[in-house]
Amino acid sequence: MDISAHIQVVDDEGELLARAAEEAGTDAKVPTCPGWQVRDLLRHTGMVHRWAAAFITERRTSYRLGGKVPDLEGDALVGWFREGHAALVGTLATAPPDVECWAFLPAPSPLAFWARRQANETTVHRVDAESARGGTPSPIGTAFAVDGIEELLLGFHARSRSRVRSDVPRVLRVRATDAPEEWSWTVRLSEGPPVTERGASAPADCEVSGQAARLYLALWNRLPFPEVTGDRSLAALWREKSAIVMG
Repeated sequence: MDISAHIQVVDDEGELLARAAEEAGTDAKVPTCPGWQVRDLLRHTGMVHRWAAAFITERRTSYRLGGKVPDLEGDALVGWFREGHAALVGTLATAPPDVECWAFLPAPSPLAFWARRQANETTVHRVDAESARGGTPSPIGTAFAVDGIEELLLGFHARSRSRVRSDVPRVLRVRATDAPEEWSWTVRLSEGPPVTERGASAPADCEVSGQAARLYLALWNRLPFPEVTGDRSLAALWREKSAIVMG
């Protein structure tokens, strides 16, 4: 996916998130984020949107913490979220393609990184908002889901911060059943960070599989894995240890 496609996802998903939050109400519990209410979700995602946009607009070249969250409730909080979301979309859409700023995962450019990262950030939290509202969730496209799985496996969990470790070397296969055959991944687990390769490059001890959109949300611990074959303890290990530490 290119930058413009990711920006469109940010735009669309942020609107869906705001709409679901309005319908659920800021007091509603978020089933996919135990302990959170919709107000927590709006404050977190609204802060992240502003944090991300600031790296681009201010040309920040080193890490900085995110800003404070507002003491707002109800419609005022939803409005604050919408304001930050609109500013992020505008920033991404108007930034020079060669803008230099800090990024924390490999990407063709910092702008490509931030567009992709915020597309995934916003999509996952839109799913959270819709879980609070209830009803049928909005769909996730196959191409975007595959791209998001790539960001998670080849980006986040290639870092030293990943806690998905195994005392004994093991192999986890991730396979999207509704994408071309090459869209499978081999995740080698050891005492170090996971090493992921595209394709079925080694026999697997465990395979998690399903339609790309469901698999994407399962890898983000928003849904159970659609199908697990082999040693189920590896799927359990993923669910227990794969929470992301940002930055």
